[in-house]
This record gives sequence, structure tokens and C-alpha cells, in this order.
Amino acid sequence: MLYLVLAIVAEVAGTTSIKFSEGFTRVLPSMAIFVFYGLSLGMLNLALKEIDLSFAYAVWSGIGMALIATIGFLWFREPLSALKIVSLGLIVMGVVGLHLSGRVH
Repeated sequence: MLYLVLAIVAEVAGTTSIKFSEGFTRVLPSMAIFVFYGLSLGMLNLALKEIDLSFAYAVWSGIGMALIATIGFLWFREPLSALKIVSLGLIVMGVVGLHLSGRVH
């Protein structure tokens, strides 16, 4: 499970780097995109040795998406609406539901 957490953190860092790269016009954030996504996929690969693919991918993408949306609201001052909050909550509930319905081998 540690590898999955590290994969999510790296994916969030990579996606945030996309914003900071300003369309690949800034060198360091642009390079960071590839480093962080490489680390993320590598950690996800290691996580799949212990966790079912369906659960790992749902957690990686769902929690990553929720964290990126939160960073967008808090750091980049993107607009926040009740519908966005409910939608993010549904993503988190879906990940929890997958965890409760499945098993980790």
C-alpha cells in the first residue's frame, strides 16, 4: 500500500508541475512532469505486486483527481461550487466502495 501512496503523491506532483510549466515554457517544471510521472508509474507498477489492478487504478486515479481538484481550489484559486464538492465526494465514496467490495491479495 505504501507504493500506491507514493504513486499518488508523485502523480499529483506531476500534474501540478503541468500547471507550473506554463505550456512547457518553463524548463524545470517541464522536466519535473516527466520525472514525477515516471516515478508515479514505477510506484504503481510495484503496488500492483500486492494490490489488485482494478482497486489500485481506481485509488490512484480517483484520489489523485480529488487531490488535484483540491490543490486547484486552494492554491490556484479555481472556482468552487456545490456540484464540484458533491462530485469529488462521490469519487471518494466510489473508491471506498471498491475497497469494501473487493480484496487486496
